Amino acid sequence: MTRLDRLDALPFTREHRKLLYGSGVGWALDAMDVGLFSFVIVALTQQWKLESGEQGIIASVGFLGMAIGASVGGLLADRFGRRQVFAITLLIFGLATGASALVWSVGALIALRFLVGLGLGAELPVASTLVSEFAPPRIRGRIIVLLEAFWAVGWIAAAVIGYFVVKAGDDGWRWALLIGAVPAIYAAVIRFGMPESVRFLQSRGKNLQAENTVRRFERSAGIDAPHLSALPAASESDAAETATVEPAVPARERLAALFAPVRRGQTIALWTVWFCVNFSYYGAFVWIPTLLVNSGFSLIQSFTYTLIITLAQLPGYAASAYLVEKWGRNRTLAIFLIGSAIAATLFGLATVEWQIIAAGMLLSFFNLGAWGALYAITPELYPTKLRGTGAGWAAGFGRIASIIAPLIVPTLAKTAGLPTVFIVLATAFVIAAIAAFQLHDRRGQSIDDFTEEPAKVPAPAA
Repeated sequence: MTRLDRLDALPFTREHRKLLYGSGVGWALDAMDVGLFSFVIVALTQQWKLESGEQGIIASVGFLGMAIGASVGGLLADRFGRRQVFAITLLIFGLATGASALVWSVGALIALRFLVGLGLGAELPVASTLVSEFAPPRIRGRIIVLLEAFWAVGWIAAAVIGYFVVKAGDDGWRWALLIGAVPAIYAAVIRFGMPESVRFLQSRGKNLQAENTVRRFERSAGIDAPHLSALPAASESDAAETATVEPAVPARERLAALFAPVRRGQTIALWTVWFCVNFSYYGAFVWIPTLLVNSGFSLIQSFTYTLIITLAQLPGYAASAYLVEKWGRNRTLAIFLIGSAIAATLFGLATVEWQIIAAGMLLSFFNLGAWGALYAITPELYPTKLRGTGAGWAAGFGRIASIIAPLIVPTLAKTAGLPTVFIVLATAFVIAAIAAFQLHDRRGQSIDDFTEEPAKVPAPAA
């Protein structure tokens, strides 16, 4: 039984839980930063008298940083390891967020939001890659959706801070951003407390470290690890497996491999989903508080409705976590995207308070459930040597849409009206759903049991 077979055969242990929570808290802090800024921009617009163009630039520059961060972070994760990149990205965006609380001009805020985006963009695909490489195959999709569910926790925290802190006074937005600097402290905990991916360690010939990590998880499960003498000799030392170590593949070759004929269709479909989901999500949720204020609601009403709408993210993630293992990743993703399209259309047509809240909650439910399924399926589409690169560049390409959407939405809302904005967003969801049906489903398989052809999907659980 190989080392990776032993890891995959384990039940969900205390060590898995620590890894999930450790990564999830970082994920929640990321979400808190993004969510906080949707409230901060409302306060800054009133305090600094920002024009719609300035609002769009401030919002979009962070997403430009996220696009670059995701792409570079994925490459670095495949070259230097998942854990190190995860910790460094948390540190970068945490410090930059704290510094944003001290800004004195629009220019300074734009520069710091770019740095925040660099860290934030790199962290998310790296974290999902790390957790997916440890999760037991039979529940891997569910674990990744639960990891993504920490995004809702962070966004809810942002809504609470926005409601109680941002509106508390002229400097409320500064205090809110200071709270967002917590990741800088948490980064140190992440760096020393989390294990490096066994699959990455083994691919680099660090077999003793990989063996010790597997034994750590086996002890957590109450399983006696096999004696070293019972293992293949190659497991006893780093030097013993030197001959089987995969050489570090240059970044250019890894990028070209994403579009090799055998996986080109999957990469194009995946990038399409990431682009459209980012466009619709950030086109809607970054601007919901502002759009509500512009529609005549007070600042307090806007923040209250946004908080209520955000709460619906949690059951969306819960449903997705269940369905990715019952229906499969691609079907769950596509169905939640279709639900998102319907909800976006209803939100754009809503005219009274109860309709706005109900449609907004539906949008939260389906859209965030779709995000969970998307993060579950993405790392599974690529082999270990390309996994970080594949996940990072899919996310990076998607971030291009998150740059475009905040620039388009304010102008489109002013010229064509709110219904048109959400019909455009709904159309993007439909395109994403069509592409999602093309993605391979590797439910229940080892993440290393990799072929470039569609896997035979296990029969749904009774």
